Formats: sequence, structure tokens, C-alpha cells
Amino acid sequence: MASKAPRLCCLYSTRTITPHSVRQPYPRTFATEAPGPNPPTNRLRTQFSDRLNAGPSLSDFVTSPPSAETSVPLSSNLSPSPLTDPPISDPALRTALVGPAGRKREITRLPTWLQTPIPNSPNYKRIKSDLRGLNLHTVCEEARCPNINDCWGGSHKSAATATIMLMGDTCTRGCRFCSVKTDRKPPPLDPHEPEHTAEALKRWGLGYVVLTSVDRDDLADGGAHHFAETISKIKSKAPGMLVEALTGDFGGDLEMVDLVAGSGLDVYAHNVETVEALTPMVRDRRAGFRQSLRVLERAKGGGMITKTSVMLGLGETEEQMWEMLRGMFITNRSSFREDMFWEGL
Repeated sequence: MASKAPRLCCLYSTRTITPHSVRQPYPRTFATEAPGPNPPTNRLRTQFSDRLNAGPSLSDFVTSPPSAETSVPLSSNLSPSPLTDPPISDPALRTALVGPAGRKREITRLPTWLQTPIPNSPNYKRIKSDLRGLNLHTVCEEARCPNINDCWGGSHKSAATATIMLMGDTCTRGCRFCSVKTDRKPPPLDPHEPEHTAEALKRWGLGYVVLTSVDRDDLADGGAHHFAETISKIKSKAPGMLVEALTGDFGGDLEMVDLVAGSGLDVYAHNVETVEALTPMVRDRRAGFRQSLRVLERAKGGGMITKTSVMLGLGETEEQMWEMLRGMFITNRSSFREDMFWEGL
């Protein structure tokens, strides 16, 4: 004889309840379900992205052959000239159509004195070929610097400079001003990168090289040992080459600062980027103005030449600038790049 399901009875109701009727079915939704007519939004819409996308592109900063859409005469001379710059009263010569077919838009072209020539020097081609062959990265390319031809294509090899970016092209931090890719878990370090970097620099015969890196907060040492190994190999292969290291803060671990500073380095650089009041809005939350000062102070204590840089035009006041300068000169006595004061203005 089959067993019967137990029956439950509510004390305040005459209705009999069975175990099958205790759980009531609830409607379920799926992640791929189409949203309703008015999906909720987490932020207000702005027109910043629209204005940014409608701004000048990279092609507006480099010279290019004249096309049928524009007859602006091009010149490699960076000084404005009435012979090359069309009159402002004739806007047809200062505009161009850009974008894919069917969605072209009209933009105003930059003046010729603000354009830079397309990199095409022998030194530039050789350095770029070696970088691709050895799987190396540079800030010059990742940050899309318009002056890359001046640095890579010096008049002779000893006058050329390059900024090598170690530990890959993906950063674990997301500073608001930087265009480098970000990810919480970047790819692992290339164990052959220090040897490849030293070999490439020896081949190029540069007189001065800057080594920098992405931040690697996913590593226990922040990549300090990788940095120090690269510097040591460069000095062993090219003892006469001057090496500058532009490092991160290693999460405030000053022992890692000592490790990099003692690897044969010539100049220790670490950027404060902006004044203290604007640091939370400009830099990643894991970075700090005082923490950067401690990094520079520790490197300076070991007898190193220290260096830092700052951007202007972010909303800082004159008093904030003086406060920052006093901190840099009095506390660390570091070399301050005065030319960097004009960035962003």
C-alpha cells in the first residue's frame, strides 16, 4: 500500500495545506531578458563623449598628402606662415570630411604649425622593427606621443632617446589622465624581457634611455625585481649608457625602492602628477601625494639623482602649486622638470 503524504493544518484556517502547496512559484527573470520600456539608469547622460568623439583625430596632428576634399597646402615647417596657412575668412580650405562612407562629418583642420611630420627616419624604422621583433613596448607608442619622430629619429644614434615600458602594456591602476590599458589581472611577466631590452638598447647605441613600467599591484614586489634585473643587464651590456627609471610607488614598499635604486641606476624618477588637493580626482585611489614624496625621499637618501614631473591645467590654484613646490624642494630636494609645468595649458 502506497504511503500517504503527510497533511498539515493551519491553526487559524480551515484550509488544509500540503507540502506541495507550501512553496509558491515566483516569476524568474534572466540576464538576457529584454529590458522594459524604461530601463533604470545609474548616471545622468552627458555630452562629453559626443564632444570628445567629434574632436580632432590623430590624422589631424600629422601631415598627409593633399586630397580632393581639401586643398590645404602642407609644410613641415612648424612656424605659422601666411603662404601655407589659408586665410581664416575662407573656411572651405580649413575643413575636411572624415569618417566612414555614409557617416562622414566635417571638421576644422589644425593649422600647419601644429602638425607634425609622419615618422619616416631610418632610426625610427630600425627602433620600431627591433621593438616588434623582441616583443617590447614603449610609452611613446602606448601614449600616442606626437613627438615620437624627434626622440626616435635623432640626428645620430647617440642623440636618439626612447622610453621602454616594462612588464607589458596593461596596468592594474586606472589613473584618469592615462591612456594605457588597464586590467585587474594582466598577463604574467615575460622572463626574457630584461635580456631582450638590454640587447635592443645595445644594438641601438642610444646615449640615454628611460625605463618605465605599468603598475603591477598583482605582484608581491610590484615588479621591483624585474625592474632591477633589467637595469643590471643593460649596464652589463652597455656600461656607458645612462639609464633613468621612472617607477611607480610599489604600493608604498620602500624596500622595493631601495632595490631598484641600488641596481646601477643613474636617475630615479617618480611622478607626483598633480597637486595634493587634486590627487584623489586625477590619480588612482591607491596612489597618494605623500606616498610619492616618501618614495622620492627614500631614493634621494641613497645618494640618487631624483626627478619628478607634474601636469598643469587640471584646476589647481597658485597657492596649491607653491605648496607642492615647497614639498618637493624642501623635503626631497629633487630635480623638478620645469618644462613639464606647461603640460595641459
